[in-house]
Amino acid sequence: MAKIKNLLFDLGGVLLNIDYHKTAAAFKQLGVTKFDDLYSQTEANHLFEALETGQITEADFYASLQLYCTPETSKEQIERAWNAMLLNFRIGSLLRLKELRGQYNIFLLSNTNSIHLKAFNNIFDKEIKQSRLDDYFITAYYSHIIKMRKPYPATYQFVLNHAGLEAQETLFIDDSVNNIEGAKQAGLQVHHLLPGSNIEDIIL
Repeated sequence: MAKIKNLLFDLGGVLLNIDYHKTAAAFKQLGVTKFDDLYSQTEANHLFEALETGQITEADFYASLQLYCTPETSKEQIERAWNAMLLNFRIGSLLRLKELRGQYNIFLLSNTNSIHLKAFNNIFDKEIKQSRLDDYFITAYYSHIIKMRKPYPATYQFVLNHAGLEAQETLFIDDSVNNIEGAKQAGLQVHHLLPGSNIEDIIL
């Protein structure tokens, strides 16, 4: 096995605590009785995948979700429900990133969207009160900006090519088994971060 030179991190469930159930519960209060059929940690229907790959605008997303909600549901209510899953940053994990920067090339690859990007950056600003989230990484790759998302192997290959990395020298860390499998197919070394675990627990 090749020596690891690069670390590629997921965001949600790895550096940022998230709870999909909070968003599902919030949408159920707005009348979306089967939100779990539309979106989950492991699967997203076309609407959410289109948002996460920058194929639709925020306005289109809100208008499409409005069709599932009770009449008169506002854009602001949908936005709050969609952001409800975003909790707080793992301070210990961010400190660990700073330690690792002297030993490895650090990158981020996140399936996200323009709405969540603004929301979790606001959370970061309130909690950390210094620097920016992106400053922890050489490059932060967000799916809606690169217009590609995990778990497709081509997404990891894009990151490798763009950053000039060798797959076998790169360790990918994610809490989703689907994303881990996609990274394996792209030739990366992988670590599946299980519930209750933190990156501080990983021996590198």
